[in-house]
Amino acid sequence: MQDLKQRTFLYAVAVGKLILDLPYTAVNKAYTAQLVRCSSSVGANYRAARRAKSDADFINKLKIVEEEADESIYFLELLNEFNEPHKGAIDKLIIEGSELLKIIVASIITTRECINKNSKNS
Repeated sequence: MQDLKQRTFLYAVAVGKLILDLPYTAVNKAYTAQLVRCSSSVGANYRAARRAKSDADFINKLKIVEEEADESIYFLELLNEFNEPHKGAIDKLIIEGSELLKIIVASIITTRECINKNSKNS
């Protein structure tokens, strides 16, 4: 299984390569500008979460990753509507973004449960 740090990096790279392949239109320009930021932010903020100072800090940083992953999916869905020839490639990135989002949400839930369990045992 791929390390999540590497997987989020490869996700940003794949999104960047897709963006380079899309035709230059006003719609693509606007949506890809947002997408390049939020898709790369997934990995950048995940790396920051790995250096968290506490469980609460870890959760806060993962919440940012969650938001950026969800935003990435949104802009990919928008691009899908305007770029029919690239639908297959965009769909693959939507699937990968959704899988990353599920992993992050599961990590947030698990960390919260551990915090709650530890606070009850104290």
